[in-house]
Amino acid sequence: MPGHVFAEMTFWAAVALIGYAYAGYPLVLVLLSRVRRRPIARGPVTCRVSFIIAAHNEAGRIRAKIEDTLAQDYPADALEVLVASDCSSDETDAIVETFAPRVRLMRSGRRGKEAAQQCAVEAATGDILIFSDVATALARDAVRTIAANFADPTVGCVSSVDRFIDDRGELSGEGAYVRYEMALRALETRVNSLVGLSGSFFAARREVCHPWAPDRQSDFNTLLNAVAMGLRGVQDSESVGYYRNIVDGGREFNRKIRTVVRGLFVLRANLGLLNPLRHGLFAWQLASHKLCRWLVPFAMASAAAANLALVSRSPWYLAAGILQLSFYVAALVGLWTGARTLRFPAFLLLANVGVLVAWMRFVRGDRIVSWTPSQRINTLPQVSSPGSGGSDVP
Repeated sequence: MPGHVFAEMTFWAAVALIGYAYAGYPLVLVLLSRVRRRPIARGPVTCRVSFIIAAHNEAGRIRAKIEDTLAQDYPADALEVLVASDCSSDETDAIVETFAPRVRLMRSGRRGKEAAQQCAVEAATGDILIFSDVATALARDAVRTIAANFADPTVGCVSSVDRFIDDRGELSGEGAYVRYEMALRALETRVNSLVGLSGSFFAARREVCHPWAPDRQSDFNTLLNAVAMGLRGVQDSESVGYYRNIVDGGREFNRKIRTVVRGLFVLRANLGLLNPLRHGLFAWQLASHKLCRWLVPFAMASAAAANLALVSRSPWYLAAGILQLSFYVAALVGLWTGARTLRFPAFLLLANVGVLVAWMRFVRGDRIVSWTPSQRINTLPQVSSPGSGGSDVP
């Protein structure tokens, strides 16, 4: 095969993969949603709920988180609160114990978030388990709202919607990518099932959480457990987790690497779910949303290399090369200057560099079980119930 033919095939295959991962998959979901709908039969649910808060050295925020959780608009005798402390070395555990017996402390060795959560899962008595991080603020009716989805017997787990708040306490533009991801999850819910959950606020049936894998990413693994049991995961647009901005961008980049590495290990342990003969539509969703997205950095590199070999053969390839170069220059300038207009290309480049690093660590067998919660600006944002007559954020 002539070299230029191979380069052309490589270029267009790479472009097709990138286009499908970010645009083609959502477009197919939009088309499917016109002929296929799986509504959620929500209804009042007042069964026993176990609310599990994962924490590591959260002395500055844990009291406010527990107080907000205990103030939830849900029957107190049906709401069990457990704090899963990942061997906190500050005053976190002592603060938690001041809330006994309404709150139980479940302390584990420094073995990671999921290992700490496992201690709480094994001790929990609820029919529904809700998982939340300390940095996540919830409306007063959050427990009641997310639990209502389990009135539908086909629902195995429920994800919240992510929404960010700036340092003035106002809802902020959480970025085009986060809005895109939330819209994609809404489409997946409408058509069939989610492929991933928001790890800082999600809920699952008790049976979906057993057995618990202490070395696997809990949000992704819980979703796959539900699907393997014949259930589905859904996003509830009325269940919202509020967050403040990240203090340290470098730490956030490392968090993204950790998330992808651990997601790759979860996928490897559940490769059978990629079989369309057994799992039909979900197998396609899993391959499209996760695997194709994680292959994008390789496609970007392949497209750039192939384009470089083809620029002299056609004005079209020259134009494509200029377009690619412009994207990378804009992304680098955006990273360097923080210019608002260049945040999106900067984010895409940084995110895909993170995925590439994650693949390298995955190949090395680095499971990354240790966990340091993201440090966010100031304290927890204060939110009120959307149905209370006030705004979500004061």
